[in-house]
Amino acid sequence: MNYFLTSNPLLATEQKLNPSNKFVDNLKECISNQDKVLFICSNPNSYELTDKFSEEIRICFFNSGFEFGKFTVLDNRTVIEKKLLIREANTIILAGGHVPTQNTFFNEIDLKSELKNTNKVIIGISAGSMNCADEVYAQPDLEGESVSTNYKRFLKGLGITKSHILPHYNLIKDSYLDGKKLFEEITYLDSFGKEFIAINDGSYLYGNGTQEKIYGESYIISDGNVKKLLSS
Repeated sequence: MNYFLTSNPLLATEQKLNPSNKFVDNLKECISNQDKVLFICSNPNSYELTDKFSEEIRICFFNSGFEFGKFTVLDNRTVIEKKLLIREANTIILAGGHVPTQNTFFNEIDLKSELKNTNKVIIGISAGSMNCADEVYAQPDLEGESVSTNYKRFLKGLGITKSHILPHYNLIKDSYLDGKKLFEEITYLDSFGKEFIAINDGSYLYGNGTQEKIYGESYIISDGNVKKLLSS
């Protein structure tokens, strides 16, 4: 299985994939024209948002030279066909969104089991990348989550990687949530005994089942400290 765990792989204004860090070139080594692609949503009931985002993704891929044979969306409208849709797809795109919501949907459709022992290309976007981990760090995102005793910060993921991806680092590293610094006062405290990989938009982690490589600017957050990694 080849997988690309991205932060944001799009250049929205140009309606193309971001070619930085050999992203498009590396994708073309793994994806063929006329491949069947399945876009799996983050919120199975948010049809309007899913349609908008999936179409944006499809157009960006097309404008970057990928002419798919079929492009299908999996949410609650098509969930009855999940086994067929997953089985016939060559490439699966995991949407961005709210990590726990998407994680719940992945568990409901038993996606981990459906992907086991398959040879597909997986492309994670933001939350989709985060949920690819064996143990997912669901970094608090919405107001109230960081102070809620009911919010679970560690969830069972798809088990595609052991890496904890934190996307959009360039955009959110100075953010506040619930009156606290998102990283220094929340995420750093959660990093003791863990290792999080914070990546900027345009960066990504590539893996092939035996080895992984990070392309682009990224940082390791562990035991309350942050360290910049050398770019590939």
